[in-house]
Amino acid sequence: MSNTPVTTRFAPSPTGYMHIGNLRTALYAYLIAKHDHGNFILRIEDTDRERLVEGATDVILSTLKVTGLSYDEGPIVGGDHGPYIQSERKELYKVYADELVKMGKAYYCFCTKERLEQLHEDSTGGGYDRHCRDLSKEEVEAKLAEGVPYVIRQKMPLEGETSYVDAVFGEIKTDNAELQDQILLKADGYPTYNFAHVVDDHLMQVTHVVRGSEYLTSTPKYALLYDAFGWERPIYVHLPLLMGKNADGTTSKLSKRHGSVSFQDLVASGYLPEAILNYIALLGWCPSGAVNEFYTLDELIDTFTIDGISKSPSVFDFDKLLWFNGEYIKKLDFDRFCELVAPHLKSDLPENINREKMLRLLQPRLSCLSEAEEKIGFLLALPEYETELFLNKKNKVTLELAADVIARAIPVLEECASFDNDTLYNTLLKISEDIGCKSGAVMWCIRIAVAGMAVTPGGATEIMEVLGKEESMRRLNVAAQKLS
Repeated sequence: MSNTPVTTRFAPSPTGYMHIGNLRTALYAYLIAKHDHGNFILRIEDTDRERLVEGATDVILSTLKVTGLSYDEGPIVGGDHGPYIQSERKELYKVYADELVKMGKAYYCFCTKERLEQLHEDSTGGGYDRHCRDLSKEEVEAKLAEGVPYVIRQKMPLEGETSYVDAVFGEIKTDNAELQDQILLKADGYPTYNFAHVVDDHLMQVTHVVRGSEYLTSTPKYALLYDAFGWERPIYVHLPLLMGKNADGTTSKLSKRHGSVSFQDLVASGYLPEAILNYIALLGWCPSGAVNEFYTLDELIDTFTIDGISKSPSVFDFDKLLWFNGEYIKKLDFDRFCELVAPHLKSDLPENINREKMLRLLQPRLSCLSEAEEKIGFLLALPEYETELFLNKKNKVTLELAADVIARAIPVLEECASFDNDTLYNTLLKISEDIGCKSGAVMWCIRIAVAGMAVTPGGATEIMEVLGKEESMRRLNVAAQKLS
């Protein structure tokens, strides 16, 4: 493959949602190819017919589209090595499996399901006993003529060891005695993953196979298949495990119990695709000497190299992702932000609410779009609160001071011709001067009165600008009554 351009593939099985680990594999495969101006292939591996989930292929296609991981060959776009859905290549695998049989590198296995199940029950971990490995040519031909169902198994070497060099983990060795005679072609005529992906990777001229480190110990079997056909092995790039934090502080392999681990769930929860992609790029990879954490996809293409991939497991930190997401939300064009946050604002806003001001108030204060509805709750209706909420040691606010501030503010604010932020701020600043207290104390009192909450997105004058004069004055009068 020395003259072949760097070619990688993402080959998911359509068995459900797009797990974050799958997306990281797709991203790294894409970056390895694109960094060297190579080809990125999408192949759908659907030979495990029992696990197929309707609509899962559409999820894969839409995820790649949304994240910008455009493939050069694959379903829909086509290419020179199609078809790109394994079930449509079914007849091809039979040809290659039969070739291995003729070469003495594979054999027909006629063992019944019942025999294999009994063997499994009786076995102490030895696996298949190679019962059909040495059947005579006459026995095989007789059973084939009778139409006895069969699978085709790979004939593994019984002695010695098999090794390969992984680009991340270095040399990996396996004793051949530990390798099972794996099934290549099932009784239904469909190939196993173990066989199909090797044939496809060779035919599609894949130079770099990128996948999770859980395949490290399986890869010697695949390397032996390349050797059996006399094909050049690809470069293997195994990625570190993705871990999640457990409640007790330990870590374990990332799964649903740790939270949303599918790309679709995260997006539905208000995470931006570009923030997710940026964050998972750093889960197992670090550019040499870099201090930057924020990368566009084009910047990742320029920067990404295999030697930056770590061997150590990476912990998926939801808090770090939330922070990343907040930074990305802040950088959004305002019109784009309005478009993205709209589905998360389910309540009807009162007519008096200044929607644009409200959204401008929210944008820099959201870590996740799904927080928007909760954060604007106090704008929709004044929460019930006790007068003790006005107390504030830092600003030396007592109930008496709060009552004085509110009483002074009501008539002054009623006279305001404009209810914009600057006018309101200067008006309230004058009250603090008249009383002889800190401006922070006045702003605290007014904010509690109009928000009914101690923690809010935005200050007193910003909130009043959003609420409008009529609603702000109503809330101030409610506060005055409470404090009286």
